[in-house]
Order: sequence, then C-alpha cells, then structure tokens
Amino acid sequence: MGAILDQELNVLEKNRLDTLTKLRERGINPFDNKFVKKENIGGIISLYGGNNREYFDQNAVGVKTAGRIIVVRNFGKASFFRIRDGFGEIQCYIQKNSEEDDNFILFKEFIDAGDFCGVEGHLFRTKTDELTIKVERLHLLTKSLKPLPEKWHGLKDVEARYRKRYIDLIASSEVREIFKKRAKVINFIREYLNSSDFLEVETPIMQANPGGATARPFKTHHNALDLELYMRIAPELYLKRLVVGGLERVYEIGRNFRNEGISVKHNPEFTMLEFYTAYSTYEDLMSFVEDMLSKLVLNLNGGFQIVYDPYGKLDFKPPFRRIKLMDSLFEIGGFKAEDISSAPNIYNILIKRDIKGISEKDSLGELLTLLFDEFVEPKLINPTFITDYPVESSPLARRNDENPAVVDRFELFIAGREIGNAFSELNDPLDQEERFRAQVKAKVNEGLPAEMDDDFIDALKQGLPPTAGCGIGIDRVVMLLTNSYSIRDVIFFPLLKPVK
Repeated sequence: MGAILDQELNVLEKNRLDTLTKLRERGINPFDNKFVKKENIGGIISLYGGNNREYFDQNAVGVKTAGRIIVVRNFGKASFFRIRDGFGEIQCYIQKNSEEDDNFILFKEFIDAGDFCGVEGHLFRTKTDELTIKVERLHLLTKSLKPLPEKWHGLKDVEARYRKRYIDLIASSEVREIFKKRAKVINFIREYLNSSDFLEVETPIMQANPGGATARPFKTHHNALDLELYMRIAPELYLKRLVVGGLERVYEIGRNFRNEGISVKHNPEFTMLEFYTAYSTYEDLMSFVEDMLSKLVLNLNGGFQIVYDPYGKLDFKPPFRRIKLMDSLFEIGGFKAEDISSAPNIYNILIKRDIKGISEKDSLGELLTLLFDEFVEPKLINPTFITDYPVESSPLARRNDENPAVVDRFELFIAGREIGNAFSELNDPLDQEERFRAQVKAKVNEGLPAEMDDDFIDALKQGLPPTAGCGIGIDRVVMLLTNSYSIRDVIFFPLLKPVK
C-alpha cells in the first residue's frame, strides 16, 4: 500500500512540475511577489459575517485578500474553492465569462489545491447562505509542487507529524489551535509579570560554567577565544546577579538545554519562565503563582476547571493544596514513620522498585526526595504545592529557620508532573560556597563538568537582599491547557532521532 501511494504522489508531483513549465512558457510567474493583500480573511468574516444576502445585493463590498487554496470543487463553467490564511478561511466562486477568460483559464488549467493565490472580488451569499467571494481577478502567487496531505493517511504517523510540522499545521486545525493557545499562554504570563512591576531581561545562553541546576549540559566551543562553553541548563545564577545589582524584580522566558533523555515529559530544548523578586519569601511566591495560574486558566478557558486526559477535570480554583514533603509520604505515599526513618530502609524500598542511579552512599535527604518522586508525585493530580524539601536536594535554597534539615522551597505538581519549582534564595555566601563545593564534588563523581562559580560567590558577597525565585515549565503548562499528552505536541520542532 505504501509503495502504491508513493507512486501516486510521484505522478502528482511530476504533473505539478509540468504545470510549472507551462506557466513559465506562457509568461506567468509561478512565484509572483507583486500582489498587495488588503484584508485578512478573519477580518473580512468579522466585519461582514453578520450581514444577510439582501445587504450584499444592495451594497457592493469589494475585497482583496490572499491565502492557500485548501479545496477545489469544479462544476464545468464554474468552480468553488476555499482559501485559508493565518486568520481564517473563506469560500470563493469563479465562473467562465467568455471563451478567452484569462482568470478562468488560469484557474482551470494551472491552479491546484495547495497553491497560494490572491483574489479580488465582491462578497455575496450563496443559496446555502455561505459568505463567499465572487472572484473577478485571480493571481497565482506560489505554485505548490507537492499535493496537500490527505487527512486519512500520512498524518496518523506521529513521527511524521513531528518531523514535518508544516504539513501537520496545514492539515490540522486542532494543531494550529494548540500553538495559538501556546502564544496566548506566554502573552498572558508576560503581561501578568509586567503589570506586577517585573522587568523582562535576557541572560547568556552560552555559559562558561553551567549552573543553576544539576543536569548534564550540552557542550560547544568558541573558536576565536578557544573556549569551552556550555548551553545553559538554567538562567538562575545570572538572574540573581541582576538582583544583586539592584534590579529587584526580574524575569526571563527563554530556552534551556539539558543533555538528557527524551520522553513525553522531556525535550532537550525547552522553554522556562524564571522570575526573582527581592524582599519576598517562597510563601509569597506560592500565593503569586497560585494567583497567576488560576487567572491564566480563567482567562483562556472561561472557568477554573479544565479537562486533562486521563485525569478528567482539573480544578485551578484557589487555594491550591499545600503539604510538606514528609507529610505527603505518610498521607499520600502510605508510609509509616519507621519505614522511612533511615537511609538504608529507604534505599531497600527503592531497590525493590528497581530505581536506577541510586547508591547506598546517598544521603537520607536525597533518598527521601527520590521516594517522593516515585510514590507521591504521580498521585498529585489537582494543583498541589509540596514544601520543606531536604537540604541535600536543594543546593541553592535557604535553610528553614526552624528546621535546618529542610529548605524554604516548594514545587508545584499538576497531573502527576512537576510544573514549577521555587524557593527562598540562599544569600549567605559562605553557606553557598560550602554547598557549591559539595555539588562540584558530586558532579565530578558522576563524570559531569563542574567548576566552582567563584564570580557568583563574589556577587553574593556584594549582598543579595532577601529574595525568592521561581521557575515554571512553559511547555508543561501548555500541555495542560491544550490537553496534550506529550511535550512534543506543544513544541513546533521537537528533537527527534534522524531518519537513516
């Protein structure tokens, strides 16, 4: 079946190449760039979609627009076709007015679905009451050399959809709506932060010392400086430098890069929001994030509930649930205090679950966090803040004043996935230096690039005011709001293994 389909496509492509030659022989430019589009299709529909047939009979409404032809229906001396631009689609009607009607000859002999055309004409309503452009002049703008994809084959191959996203977008209005909603999510967040007196900034993507997280970085080389550089895994340390410099509320929406596995939750290149505010605590940020996300959902969906498969309805109406990590292990994980009172006990539990990458040398705090990841995180469906993480798993967070074994930190979980991570920042340079040294040692033991970020320590010695910071995964938020299962569904061009 696949071979037959390929043969049919080859014939269609050859026919279009032949048409291209014929157009040029007639002096028609198949890639014309002189047409001036005056109205977009969405604007035409918005302005005139509410007018009835009598209105157009009495008023000559001229339009001049352009788009891709997506379907053609021929009826001898007349044809209907639909064109689509980035704002909508509309039906067009063209008829043969004489034997030498250049417009109609161009359409019948040389135009195919997939071509881009400009149309000039007047609006009317058909017998079925559909708003339509009666074409008086047709312009071929781009000759498509490949046929449009058919909805019933080709695009069901998920890999093909991701590799050829442009075809996916042509064929599926649902996919187009996902990415339009993605843009709305980012715009809303940006406007919310701007209205809260945050300053949008940009920090380096190529860094000499990758910091701010513990992930494996991508490595590159700057030839002129003969310098090894890394793609950033997080902008955190640079954003905090800006707070030291007196910019008390800063944020960045940008790409981060982590040289790790690919899954439905992970892409090596992803979009993060990180923001920092001086004179605030992680508890302040819990309320801030709760308000921002609940208003985002309300703004985009008209209510606080969304549907996310397979969990059904998720409720973003504030307040979100808040629970300490240790309490969650008891209340949600079902453990008893004696079960998880020591590192060896937890290690044995994790070994029985065949958890990779753990060691008997791991600290109690590290193992508690892994236990949470395995037994609690998947059960956190409605928005839930988890607080009081062990200090060993939070090298950049401030220790809690009442319990120095934990830090002032929260993570936000929705639908069994981490959405955000925040904490009151560690601003004690001596404590930070000690933790950095332990982090460097751990990275070296894992074979990861690791150097002390002495400049960041110097920045802290200049004085970082009491500060709280938060990172939110934009891709994962978009997944929730578009009911998308895989992160690759919300990234235009996800990374894929090359086809040989």
